Amino acid sequence: MTRTGDVLTRAHWAADRTEPVLDTTIGDVLRAAAGRAPDDLALVAGAPDPAARRQWSYAQLLDAAEQAALALLGRFRPGERVAVCAPNLPEWVVLEYAAALAGLTLVTVNPANRAEELQHVLRHSSAAGMFVVDEWRGNPLAATVAGLRSELPALRELIRFADWEQFCGSGDDSRSLPSVGPEQPAQVLYTSRTTGRPKGAVLNHRGLTNNARFAAAAVGCAPGEVWVSAMPLFHIAGCAMFTLGAAASGGALVLMPYFDPGLQLELIETYRGAIFGGVPTMLIALLAHTDLPRRDMSSVRYALAGGAPVPAELVRRVESTLGVPLVITFAQTEAHCSITLTRLDDAPEDRAETVGRPLPQNEVKIADLATGEPAALGVIGEVCARGYLVMDGYLDDPEATAAAVDADGWLHTGDLGSMDERGHCRIEGRVKEMIIRGGENIYPREIELVLFGHPRVADVAVFGVPDPEWGEQVAAVVRPASDPPPTADELTDFCDARLAGFKTPRRWAFVDAFPLTGSGKVRKHVLQERLVAGQLG
Repeated sequence: MTRTGDVLTRAHWAADRTEPVLDTTIGDVLRAAAGRAPDDLALVAGAPDPAARRQWSYAQLLDAAEQAALALLGRFRPGERVAVCAPNLPEWVVLEYAAALAGLTLVTVNPANRAEELQHVLRHSSAAGMFVVDEWRGNPLAATVAGLRSELPALRELIRFADWEQFCGSGDDSRSLPSVGPEQPAQVLYTSRTTGRPKGAVLNHRGLTNNARFAAAAVGCAPGEVWVSAMPLFHIAGCAMFTLGAAASGGALVLMPYFDPGLQLELIETYRGAIFGGVPTMLIALLAHTDLPRRDMSSVRYALAGGAPVPAELVRRVESTLGVPLVITFAQTEAHCSITLTRLDDAPEDRAETVGRPLPQNEVKIADLATGEPAALGVIGEVCARGYLVMDGYLDDPEATAAAVDADGWLHTGDLGSMDERGHCRIEGRVKEMIIRGGENIYPREIELVLFGHPRVADVAVFGVPDPEWGEQVAAVVRPASDPPPTADELTDFCDARLAGFKTPRRWAFVDAFPLTGSGKVRKHVLQERLVAGQLG
């Protein structure tokens, strides 16, 4: 037994079956929301220029999605894959619902991708069509994909979002939409791994809709509440948690075209946003923005963070500044998004220092790194999850799928964590990022949390670098919060006073900005390569 009453005896959380997993599809979620409250606000295009903003009720959003679905069926067969490469457009959201209603699988693509990356995703996914903007931040996407078509035999259709209205008008209104099952694949998301080619995680309707519903319910999201989101739609948080979570709870999604802290503050005030969120880098920028003191944030009920480790000090800063709880989710693309979540009524220390408890129907264990069995309480191991939330697998990659999902159905997240007797989990970093210095295991996350508490450190990334004597040595790259920045000697003394000596970084570098993935995560391997090559000082 791993549980006695409400107290765990090992780091294993048996799934809470109180709330059922529903046999729903993405189309079902939209239809249900439109049926309950057809005139309620569903979607707002939060353009920087208020005159350019557009909005849809649930009835209008459903009508737009059904028209687009009919147009899709005029060009594609149910079961085919269609890619989308664009920033946060409202048409992207309509396409997400339309593809689901038409029985197509949507392949989400980062608009920052260049030719080689686009070619890999389109070829690997065998996408039959692609929806694309002409350009994004100087990246000529439509022209690039057009130039690749001779190398992409499966790609029959290239549709520009500039021609969206013409495309939607091309459908046959007399045609019926197909029956779509909850077990069918709905999306393929290419994961932002730190090294190697990204892999396409195949996600199904049941997993996406239930995960979003459970997460929204866990924090009491109510009909009519406004969600303000800058999370990119190609990312699982953007297209699942925020888009489907808002619909599942009957809320309205105010979609930002890109992250800008000043715009986010204005949209929260204008639309009376109850919920907003982002990765830690976004929250740091928002707290530092000069508009924050003059904006009315009284409508905010809670903030949401995830996608990267959230320092406890940042949680406390957000909560003290805004006067609302900060909810943290531990999520992964391969798990259809959220695995654990803090709750609004959790103690402040739990909201700051843990990633909460598993959501309903999620079985979670901390696996001993040597045996794979549930670890002892409080002991660091690999976070594993099992249940409806586990992906169908990596597209056309059985070897990678078998490495990620074992024969017993456990998804190995690759994240290090621990669990206490109440089921609250802590994340300690990535398995592959663990530093072994002279035989000692060092977890970068622990050191980052200490350094984040220094008043002149805005952000920090810790990782290992080769060392001829110790095997690996601890290195830290710091983004200062002030000018002049803290010195390496000052930070060394700061760490020595709070950590065992072997954990204190011996290599230091200071930068103005971190290289980030499209979803806002720090690209540690890039920093590591630059430091080893002597390009950082």
